[in-house]
Amino acid sequence: MPESIKKLSYFEGKIVPESEANINIKTHALQYGTTVFGGIRGYYDSSSDNLYVFRILDHYKRLVNSTKIMQLQFTKTPEELRDITLDLLKQSGYRRNVYLRPFIYTSALQLSPRFHDVPTELAIYVLELDDYLDTKRGLTTMVSSWRRFDDTVIPTLSKVSGGYVNSALAKSEAVQNGYDEAIFLDGRGFVSEGSAENIFLVRDGKIITPSISSSLLEGITRRSVLQLAKDSGYEIIERDITRSELYIADEIFFSGTGVQIAWVSEVDKRKIGNGEMGPITKKLQSTFFDLVVGKNQNYKHWLTPVY
Repeated sequence: MPESIKKLSYFEGKIVPESEANINIKTHALQYGTTVFGGIRGYYDSSSDNLYVFRILDHYKRLVNSTKIMQLQFTKTPEELRDITLDLLKQSGYRRNVYLRPFIYTSALQLSPRFHDVPTELAIYVLELDDYLDTKRGLTTMVSSWRRFDDTVIPTLSKVSGGYVNSALAKSEAVQNGYDEAIFLDGRGFVSEGSAENIFLVRDGKIITPSISSSLLEGITRRSVLQLAKDSGYEIIERDITRSELYIADEIFFSGTGVQIAWVSEVDKRKIGNGEMGPITKKLQSTFFDLVVGKNQNYKHWLTPVY
């Protein structure tokens, strides 16, 4: 079926042309970063001529939980958000890989940084997106001089936009020093996550990842990787990870909605393993890329077809 794309967004209660989805310069969220947001992927499969949205309800449950943590006034349910999103995608007509950015923002035109007693609005826009980072090439990384903020500074289980200043500092530091990505340590000095990705290590055939107590975002793709690894029979360990453990890992990979599953070839100029994608990373990545386009019936329940 030929593709006919309309550039549309959801804004202030209705679907509008993208060019009309604009906020006032005085908007509260623009001044203070008082916005919670999500990132959702849609994968197009040409054989079925359908676009599959990955774990849409899980993403919207986390978004609604973010509003609760941050005291945002918001009443829509995850199911209502799902229906709005599917309608937006149907009307837009995409038949290619897409990235959705839903966000709930304080919409008042006023001063005073706060979350309580400020009205909110929902907005959703759509981007065409394949790889955010190259999933075939090994990524070079550095341990950032910036520490990941902890839950007593900004709630780490809420995907709140103001907290991403922390991520931007780490990402810029890494790229400007010639690396692809940064790795955060938490306030205690243990490994936390990438600038916008969760991290996994493989040692002696076991998959190791920091626990939620390491100030990381509870990623939907992270949750998916843990399930895939369990189903594949791998031993999974969630615990504190020291910086030096990164250097002696057999494999390292990132997971996230943007990055998907991408392998790391180098940390702080130290080659990881033999410098090639490891067998466990390769298996998990291959399984993931099959399932998101509906080629693995065991995980079809994670996909919501648009058409």
